[in-house]
Amino acid sequence: MTTKKQLSESDIKAKFITPALLKAGWNEQTQIRREVFFTAGRIFVKGNFTLRGKGKKADYICQVSPRCTMIF
Repeated sequence: MTTKKQLSESDIKAKFITPALLKAGWNEQTQIRREVFFTAGRIFVKGNFTLRGKGKKADYICQVSPRCTMIF
């Protein structure tokens, strides 16, 4: 029997997190988005040179309504 420590992150999301969200009443089609970048990344400026940093990514974004979003 495998333990949670032996499972990959994708396995844990598929076997535990997604079913828990669905059981709690979230609609997978209209309210849940998976592995989404929600920022484009920080902008670093040095003189005339600019560089964009790495964007932030969430495993799940749950949207209650168009104005209310939960990120985790």
